Amino acid sequence: MLSYDIVIIGGGPAGLAAAAAAKKAGTDSILILERDHELGGILNQCIHNGFGLHTFKEELTGPEYAYRFEKEVYDLGIEYKLNTMVMDISSDRIVTAMNRTDGMIQIKAGAIVLAMGCRERPRGALNTPGYRPAGIFSAGTAQRLVNIEGYLPGREVVILGSGDIGLIMARRMTLEGAKVKVVAEVMPYSGGLKRNIVQCLDDYGIPLKLSHTVIDIEGKERVTAVTIAEVGPDRKPIPGTEERYTCDTLLLSVGLIPENELSRSAGVEMNPVTNGPVVNESLETSIPGVFACGNVLHVHDLVDYVSEEAKRAGENAAKYVQADGRKADGEEIQIIATEGARYTVPSTINVNRMDDLLTVRFRVGAVYQDSYVSVYFNDERVMHNKKRVLAPGEMENVILQKTKIKDFKDLKTITVKIEKD
Repeated sequence: MLSYDIVIIGGGPAGLAAAAAAKKAGTDSILILERDHELGGILNQCIHNGFGLHTFKEELTGPEYAYRFEKEVYDLGIEYKLNTMVMDISSDRIVTAMNRTDGMIQIKAGAIVLAMGCRERPRGALNTPGYRPAGIFSAGTAQRLVNIEGYLPGREVVILGSGDIGLIMARRMTLEGAKVKVVAEVMPYSGGLKRNIVQCLDDYGIPLKLSHTVIDIEGKERVTAVTIAEVGPDRKPIPGTEERYTCDTLLLSVGLIPENELSRSAGVEMNPVTNGPVVNESLETSIPGVFACGNVLHVHDLVDYVSEEAKRAGENAAKYVQADGRKADGEEIQIIATEGARYTVPSTINVNRMDDLLTVRFRVGAVYQDSYVSVYFNDERVMHNKKRVLAPGEMENVILQKTKIKDFKDLKTITVKIEKD
């Protein structure tokens, strides 16, 4: 059986950043397992710019951003296996994987970093009536076809869902000569970044219809038209609001799901809101020595935040191995998300393990204007930050100070909530 101090599952931006950070933290025995034929993950097909503004203070395309971390992995001499599918993770950190060269292999890991990313929600999850004709693609599949394979999926396009990939593909398809007729979003707000709405829809005159969904797909061999309708607060179509668009392509951008089949089968405790693992301040899951970061933990809006989080996971995995798995003393403090805040990452903290500053990330459940992000220690409000706009598509954060937590007597819970005043 092979043995490594740290095994990282996933060679995308999270896995690469975690590997580099672990190596710099003093752990040499590291292996990255990647199922694709190259490192870089989803960024290889994201040829638009806008990456790296936080991390490198410059604007890069997806492949350029990924290569910065790939080069670091190469320069640090970190081992990796491509075309390798991880089949199982046991609770005692034995990883079972397979590829064409080695066949089935088992690897004993001192620590594991989960960095498998996320996948798109498929059409089957939407319960949309109609036949199953050609011409229906997830936005990510269309992105790969256009940017890597060199195919244009269609000429007349309707997009369902206003997630960031859908917005970016509205612009990409337009630039390639297709006509994007409308973007329909079932929620009363967009699921994407504000800048993407402006740069990808407004700048090209593409209409965004909020509180609308697809109620019918026409065509047997190929999509010929779709009908959208307005929905009420119960998300059911309102009769009389139907609009029919002739088209040959329907792109779906209806949400992302963290790739956690491995995590679940290993027995990792999951958060029902994020569909990712429950983690502490070290990004360690409920299984000691198993850490999670990036989109497998919770879906991010910016890859810069993925890299930042992954760096923390890699460093903490290295600390875990170097300490031979010993735990720090001290009680776990619960972080509770309520009244507008949907979840927090992390969910618990041990003050004796945390850094001087800890970034707690969260998303809100609706659009809030002129509101406050408040933090309570037990029942005492200790933070009250004014925000002009809070939206589900934009990740938010609060920064906790170790000294303030230590100085607060008998602290049991930290609560994050949205308040009007």
